[in-house]
Formats: sequence, structure tokens, C-alpha cells
Amino acid sequence: MKSSMASAATSRIGSRMPVNRTFERELAQLEAMSGKIPDDAGIQRLHAALGKENNYLVAKAARIIADHSLVSLLPQVLTAFNRFFIDPVKTDPQCWAKNALAKTLVKLECRDAEVYLRGLRHHQEEPVWGGQSDTAGALRATCTHALVDCEGLKDFDLLNILLEPLVDLDKTVRMEAARALGQVGGVSAALILKLGILLRKEEPEVLGACFSALLGMDSVDKSGTIRLVADCLDDGEEAAAEAAFALAETHDPAALATLVTRRRKAADVWFASVLDNAIALTRLEEGLEFLLGMIENDARQAASALEAISRVYQSEGMRARVYGAVTASKSERVLLAYRQYFPATADEVALDS
Repeated sequence: MKSSMASAATSRIGSRMPVNRTFERELAQLEAMSGKIPDDAGIQRLHAALGKENNYLVAKAARIIADHSLVSLLPQVLTAFNRFFIDPVKTDPQCWAKNALAKTLVKLECRDAEVYLRGLRHHQEEPVWGGQSDTAGALRATCTHALVDCEGLKDFDLLNILLEPLVDLDKTVRMEAARALGQVGGVSAALILKLGILLRKEEPEVLGACFSALLGMDSVDKSGTIRLVADCLDDGEEAAAEAAFALAETHDPAALATLVTRRRKAADVWFASVLDNAIALTRLEEGLEFLLGMIENDARQAASALEAISRVYQSEGMRARVYGAVTASKSERVLLAYRQYFPATADEVALDS
């Protein structure tokens, strides 16, 4: 009996060890290809890897194919993508393969809407401590955005589809849906985004995606949209910060004016820093002048302005302008803050002494 049990154990171990060694060898071969343009043998190796059962190996191969835009392997990538929807919890835990394959399909310019609709509508509940968790959120997010460039979808049909991810339980999916609506453009997409903002029920990151998508659309009333987003500068901290940075991304003088107006009101230290960084990120001369004025005339606010400028501007000419405002302030406190964000040059040390 002992002999037969030992034999069975040996048999089980013997069947596993080659598999482990094979996996390690195949993974090492794929890793050795990273950063190199695959030759014919390499392409054949990638082709073979896409047919493997191990989802990690397939994901690795998919990323290499995407890195080098190997369009010749598109049919094999599609086949692998579809295969991992079969018994997905077992064949593709954590959606490693499907995530990588979906991104590769986008990179290889697959324009088949049905492919991405399958990913968009896929939910994969996997066991976790205390229950189950959906691991397919990232896949749905990738496929949501990919649908915008697909062929054969009219705007109405696409907008109708995008309503699904816009109410997804995963906020990453909702963010991608908002960005996709911004790319679709048009009055209907703008109204959907505007409604999402007006309801004020979304998480800050999703609101931020709505802000940026709406502000980036050419077909909207720009001044009205800026006012709508600026109204959110008085909301909760994180939502207000998302609004500030979305306004900054426009590089629009009207958006800058709303940021400066809000900055002149009372603000706690954290939000004052957010506003100063947003003002600097507009890269508009009027914003820079406002920050330089704070450095020169308000020692309490100077450190925040100095930090904001240091993050955006690095030229020697800008440094000289900032140093000029610091010296004009005649404040030791401002000078110390300047040294923190702009380490002293030899010339400045000589001037200070």
C-alpha cells in the first residue's frame, strides 16, 4: 500500500514538475523578447503563446504584440480573447489575459464593435474573503473607450450603448464612459454629461472625467460650460479640486478668471494650494502675474504660490522673475520658502550675502 501511495505521489509530482519548468522556460523566452523587435521565430513563439492555457503567459505575449503593433497576429489575438470568456473564472482569474488582449486589440486597430461589446458586458465574480468581487471592471473600461472608434455604429446607437457603462458599479468604467461621451461629441452627449454634473451624485473622480469631457467638446457653449464647472469650486474638497484642474486644462482666460476669483475668497490651506496649482497649470501670463503678486505682497500665501510655480515652470528666465518678486517682498519668510522650492544658485547666494 505504501509503495503504491508513494508511486502515486511520485506520479503526481512527476506530472507537475515538467509543467512548472515548461512555464518558467516559456516565460523566460517571452521576457527575453521585451524591448526587441521580434524576428520570424519570435513571431511564431508569440503565436504559440497565444494558444496557451496559462492566462499569465497569454497576457505577456499580448503586451509584446501590442508594443510592436504586430498586426499579422490580429486573428490569433481575437481567437485568444474569445476563448477566455469560456469558464472565465477558471481559465482567466483576475481577467489578466482578457485585459491585455483587449488593449492589444485596440492597439492593432480592431474596429469590430461586437468584440468590444462582449467585453463591455462581461462581469466576472470571483471569490474573495467574505464574499465575491467583480474582477472585470478594467476590461469593461477598455472596451467602453474602444467602442468610440468602431465601424458601423451611428452616434445614436453609440450613445445608447454608452449609457450602460455610465451607470456601472465600477467607477473606472464610469470614468471611461464619460471620456468616451466627450469623444463622441454633439448636443446629446453634452446633455448627458451636463446632467451627470448637475445631479452631484457621482464620485469626485467620475465628476472630474465629466468636467474634462464636457470642457473639451467643441460643440458646447464654452462660457456656459465654464460657469457650470466653476460652480463646483464651492462643492466638497475633492470634487472642487477636480473642477479646478479641469478648468486649468482648458488654458482658457475665462476659466482662469473663475479660478482667480475663487482664490481671492477665503480658502483653507489645502484648497488654496489646489487653486494655486491650477492657476499655474493654465500657463497663462495673467495667472502667473497673479501668483507673482501674491509672492511679492502676501507673505502668508507666498509659499503656496512658489510651490505652484516651481511645479510648472523651470526656465532660468522664470526663475529670475520669481526671484525678483521674492526680493521685492523684503520678507525673510518668503525668502525661506523660495529656497525650499528653488534651491539657491551661486549668484543668488552672493546677492543674499
